[in-house]
Amino acid sequence: MTAIDDSTARDPDALRADMVRALRDQDGITSESVAAAFSAVPRHLFAPGAPLARAYDLHGIVPVKQDEHGLNTSVMSAAHLQAVMLEQADVKPGMRVLEIGSGGYNAALMQELVGSDGVVTTVDIDRDIVDRARLCLDDAGYSQVKTVLADGETGVPDGAPYDRIIVTAAAWDIPPSWISGLTENGRLVVPLTVRGTTRSIAFDRGGEGLISHSYRLANFVPMQGEGAAKERKAMLREGVAVQTDDEQVPLNVEGLNHALDTPRREFWSGAAYDLPDELELYLTLHLSSPARLHASAEVIASGLVDASTRLGVPTLVTEDSFAYRTRRENEDTGGFESGVVAHGPQAEALADEYLRLLRRWAQDHRRRGAATIRFLPGPASSTLPENSVLKRHGVVAVSWH
Repeated sequence: MTAIDDSTARDPDALRADMVRALRDQDGITSESVAAAFSAVPRHLFAPGAPLARAYDLHGIVPVKQDEHGLNTSVMSAAHLQAVMLEQADVKPGMRVLEIGSGGYNAALMQELVGSDGVVTTVDIDRDIVDRARLCLDDAGYSQVKTVLADGETGVPDGAPYDRIIVTAAAWDIPPSWISGLTENGRLVVPLTVRGTTRSIAFDRGGEGLISHSYRLANFVPMQGEGAAKERKAMLREGVAVQTDDEQVPLNVEGLNHALDTPRREFWSGAAYDLPDELELYLTLHLSSPARLHASAEVIASGLVDASTRLGVPTLVTEDSFAYRTRRENEDTGGFESGVVAHGPQAEALADEYLRLLRRWAQDHRRRGAATIRFLPGPASSTLPENSVLKRHGVVAVSWH
């Protein structure tokens, strides 16, 4: 959590001012309008019961609701992520804005941005969340924000078209209602999940589909309802799991677990390890059979798998082998060198494919914003574009510059 000065720990106004300064320092806030909105909205009123320090922590979430397994189904997102997405959205006074995924606080920020002549509507599938958002908005003085109970997959046609649609849950797909619900010059900001990797993408209209204006690292609870992802998860053993949303990727628990018992083999690329969020997006789109390998802190500490697996790492898998990214210190490559850890009888072949991608990225695409992401709605053609992923409602196609 962001450090809090003891002298201001019980003063929400001082905490809010500290939060805005820190968001500016960390480039979460880059415009005066977003700074003014964060300065105006009392964030703690949307986190009743939470300690003030947690409510104003830059990078911490505030849990709102959990399922029967104790997993978060709704949270108040981290302030830094909310600021980044609002900067991506570029909300102007007088706009009509739709938020998909309610919490209250983000909608209040948007109301500050659109002003008295603008309209903000927030929608959620969960009655408890909508009711909570309504109470918090009224308590904070934002009664003009409209709250709607509905599945976000269908949008809110009554208020369409919108100048901005901002989605605050990880979406696996982009339904037709979101595109048709935009004005001609509208923008959709959505945390889109592609092969298990999520990025907040600001999409503008491009022909019949969408084209990215920017993309940033993001982490959200998944969409519920019709738009929910159909991911597969295989527990190899206690504390080790492999996950994918690609139906073509094999998840052979017995074969992959046996591979984990084979000797660990390391291969080194001679290429720089840098900008891990950009690199992981590139790997996700280029690996021939991609999944994500996750491991607990205890398993990592035992030495069985590398620390890169803690938050999930792009992994190339077959029925009986797998390979994933690692790194080591190497001043000759600028500080760190990328490499591959591989297990199983096909370890060397998988490592060769992975190493080629690591070298190509370091040589040709090692910078921020190298990708252009398009969403092409409708049925897929017989020949998909290179580096594309088929979704229910269309195709995500990515080109690299």
